[in-house]
Amino acid sequence: MSLKNENVVRSRGLKAGVGGELVGFSREAVGWEWMSFAAHRLLPGDAWTCKHPGEETACVVLSGVCSVTIDGKTQDIGERKSVFDGLPYAVYVAPGSAVEFKAKTICEIAECHVPSTATHPSRIVTPRDVFSAFRGGGNASRQVVDVMRPDFPGDRLMVIEVYTPGGNWSSYPPHKHEVHNPPQEVDLDEIYYYRANHPNAFALQRLYSSDGKRDIVINARDNDVVLVRDGFHPVVAGPGYDIYYLNFLAGSARALSVTEDSDHVWLKSTWKEIDPRLPVVALTENKS
Repeated sequence: MSLKNENVVRSRGLKAGVGGELVGFSREAVGWEWMSFAAHRLLPGDAWTCKHPGEETACVVLSGVCSVTIDGKTQDIGERKSVFDGLPYAVYVAPGSAVEFKAKTICEIAECHVPSTATHPSRIVTPRDVFSAFRGGGNASRQVVDVMRPDFPGDRLMVIEVYTPGGNWSSYPPHKHEVHNPPQEVDLDEIYYYRANHPNAFALQRLYSSDGKRDIVINARDNDVVLVRDGFHPVVAGPGYDIYYLNFLAGSARALSVTEDSDHVWLKSTWKEIDPRLPVVALTENKS
């Protein structure tokens, strides 16, 4: 099945308590140069080995507890019951390396892999290694968790979790990253993998091109994936429903250099306070 002209990959609708792939696609299927993605649900006792020859992989434990075996050493990771229950554990898997995950509880894991010949070793990222901060202000306040920042010892992938309270805007002011013009902007493909705190929850994501030729709105629900190929891409969470999305980014440089829509930058001067509903998830003191 070809998804080359699509901007969204829908959830497979896997029922609760059933193991398998929640959603996924290859970069070939969507017509991308870089990223392939999947989210898996493991039942207690299930094992899954992450191995992609010639590619680096970032795995984020969305929920549950599992053991992970890297280079013959095994340890337990994961402590949150859902993405709304705390900060993440993640695993960087070196190109061609094999990392085994074995579920101790029902466990959900998102993975993204990209071509790479780098030699950075596989490693575990703990909640104490990530960096949480508030962005924006007023009804554009959100909580951003940097899991694998540009300075993380990897090659291409960058990983971010974002929590947007119900009714708030995120990825705002709208920004784009479609041309390689460092340091002002770099060309990045981006994944928005959505999770919601209620079965009726939704987010709306506007995708509009800088030349004005495309302007669409996607209704994103739990386990849907929006593909940001180019252009501006702001998000609003449906009132009453907190929204989480997991961003994976890869492209022409390992940098988060973007250009904001000049029509909306002025709004930043009106933001006086951070939404008091933040943080959505409790903060953990960083190791440094």
